Parts: sequence; structure tokens; C-alpha cells
Amino acid sequence: MNLNDPHRSETEVIIGAAFEVANVLGHGLLEKPYENAMCVELGARNVPFEQQRRFDILYKGVHVGLYIPDLIAYGLIVVETKVVEAITDQDLGQMLNYLRVTGLPVGLILNFKRPRLEFRRVVMSENIK
Repeated sequence: MNLNDPHRSETEVIIGAAFEVANVLGHGLLEKPYENAMCVELGARNVPFEQQRRFDILYKGVHVGLYIPDLIAYGLIVVETKVVEAITDQDLGQMLNYLRVTGLPVGLILNFKRPRLEFRRVVMSENIK
């Protein structure tokens, strides 16, 4: 396994599932139907996942909020479904924060706004933590 490219095979399975969802549902719906369809598709592919798992956000040891990702796949990968014009640096920065909160190594941002699925894979680097 390439240390700069962890969990590549798992993310490829998730991305394949997202392409199937995009092909069947089309583009431009609200986010929740894509999230729910991803659950159906991941289940059909025997991918272990959790939907809407809650993570505490702590500040100096004090609970200050919650982060609830759309999906956690394989117990390793934060999956966020979006319907936005384009995935931006803000979305990437937000995903890095999600990875810090969850302690998970990889995130996938899936954008179903356009006729062709847009996705970005984000890897938490040891020097970013």
C-alpha cells in the first residue's frame, strides 16, 4: 500500500457506487435522496457503512457541538454527498476538519449537481493533524 494513497481500493468501490447512483437518479435533486441511494447501493455491494453517525466536537475537552457525516464507509472513510455548483477549496477544508473530528484517514466528497458526477478524495496527512 502506498502511504500517500491509503484505502484507494475502498474509495474506488464507493466512487463506483456513486456513479451508479448518478446514472440511475440523474443530477440536480436535493442531497438527501443521493445519500439514501448511496446507502442502498453500498448495501448492494456489501460495503459496510453507517449513516448519520454522531461525533462530538470538543474544545479544550468541552463538548461544543456535533458533526454528523452523511456516511462512514468501511469504518474508515467519511462520505459527504453534495449538490453544489462545484467542489471548492472551502469544501476540501471542511472535509479536512471532518477528518480531524472523526479521526478517520480519508474523505470523499461526491457532487451530484452536474450531469457527470464530480468527486474529490481527501487524505489526512500526518503533518496536517
